[in-house]
Amino acid sequence: MNTKIYKILFFSILLIVLTFYSCSKKTENNTITVDSNVKIAVDSTKTNKEPYRPQFHFTPEKKWMNDPNGLVYYKGLYHLFYQYYPDDIVWGPMHWGHATSKDLIHWEHQKIALFPDKLGLIFSGSAVVDIKNTSGLGTAENPPMIAIFTYHNMDGEKAGRKDYQTQGLAYSLDEGDTWLKYTGNPIIKNSTQKDFRDPKAFWNSETNLWNLVLVAGDHAQFYTSKNLINWEYQSEFGKNVGAHGGVWECPDIFKLKVGNSNEEKWVLLISINPGAPNGGSGTQYFVGDYDGKRFTTDQKDIKWIDNGSDNYAGVTYNNTPDDKRVFIGWMSNWSYARDTPTKNWRSAMTLPRELSLDKVNNDYVLKNKPVLQLEKQLKNEYSNESMTLTANKKAVINYDNFNQSQVQLASENKDLKMVFSNDAKDSLIIEYNAKQKVFAIDRRHSGLVNFEQSFGKEIHKTAVPNIVSNTVDFQIILDWSSIEIFLNGGVYSFTEQIFPNKPYTKLTILSTEDQELKNISIQYINGIWNAP
Repeated sequence: MNTKIYKILFFSILLIVLTFYSCSKKTENNTITVDSNVKIAVDSTKTNKEPYRPQFHFTPEKKWMNDPNGLVYYKGLYHLFYQYYPDDIVWGPMHWGHATSKDLIHWEHQKIALFPDKLGLIFSGSAVVDIKNTSGLGTAENPPMIAIFTYHNMDGEKAGRKDYQTQGLAYSLDEGDTWLKYTGNPIIKNSTQKDFRDPKAFWNSETNLWNLVLVAGDHAQFYTSKNLINWEYQSEFGKNVGAHGGVWECPDIFKLKVGNSNEEKWVLLISINPGAPNGGSGTQYFVGDYDGKRFTTDQKDIKWIDNGSDNYAGVTYNNTPDDKRVFIGWMSNWSYARDTPTKNWRSAMTLPRELSLDKVNNDYVLKNKPVLQLEKQLKNEYSNESMTLTANKKAVINYDNFNQSQVQLASENKDLKMVFSNDAKDSLIIEYNAKQKVFAIDRRHSGLVNFEQSFGKEIHKTAVPNIVSNTVDFQIILDWSSIEIFLNGGVYSFTEQIFPNKPYTKLTILSTEDQELKNISIQYINGIWNAP
């Protein structure tokens, strides 16, 4: 090899080394600084520069939003309807807002789908595509999209009547763009039940009937229909089962395969407010059997789909193209939803999540993790195959803006503490106690917390007995005003709102024991408000 070739080889190696060290620098005190080329996200539209506006979670352009409604896929589009009040940033007369997406990540705002009428406000419900035109509201060539929702009659409620909630139907013949109310509304009447709402309808291929579950105060009710219009009551479930700290809301029911086995079970979701494990609103689930008329379960304990404080009223998509069970929740809590520190809009949705059912400790566990489509938004910023933690000594990673990032790592099944902080003295602490099998989130000093009494009052602690592996995988996703944490592929998930005064720029990692961290990475998450 001649001298010229040696020189070229030497400088090529030098360039590679310098490039690596320009991306991350590690000092003797175990501090890593990531020199990101991506600074705090700034989109081209004024709306998406607002303080705390999520950059990759769905939010309304303006005004108030709560529960997701009518989740349905049709002809290449995921439809997201939602509870919406277009005149204020606090709850008011409910409409159905509407957005669509090709990939569950990028969303396009659509015009309001359903408005209140003489029968009442438009509360939560579901949507299906009546492919066989069983309703007769479309044609075989142009099947209707059907929305079934709760009418809430405010005058009836004020008068003290119990029949102020009934179920209505609307249909669309242009794939969800415009809607017509059914002239025979309400399709399910009510004479005795004060809280009678939130119908989830779906086609049951095992019985060749439409099925519907709704909630009636402290229990669920099941109905069947041949045509989506005439419904027959079948059974009830739940009066003496599950959590009953508040009224039951927003049911959903679906079947999932159990892990890699041939076993299949049905899962029933029920949201409850108040009564969640960390106060206010939460969503419990039951695993059991369903024959199209009656749901049964041997489950004795109370199980929650998310153990954070800000995942409520979540439901799943009908008619997904790959049969995956995709879930979206409202990323808030009725304890403080009306008080969060945003000015022109209020509330966001969780990331869409894929649900799966598995067995851990010989018990059924409903897992949830972000849909794979999110990966297309990620830009690698830092990675390290291994990092040694010395007992009670800090490891620090500096990064321009953790509040638009995904942090991943695998720890040994030992105590681990992570602190996200900034120079405004905000700190968000997440901590796993391996000996006690407890996971905790402390947002008491995470930024703005005093807008409501209960928001930053307590550390949120959760028993995590289903962490049984020798290692613990952490997937941590932060947006401008939220954190979503998934342990071991979604065996546990935690969703919390946060309102830091500045983006977090430092991650401090500590352990009470020596241990090795593996597969550490930081990825920037591109904003969604520009076309993919």
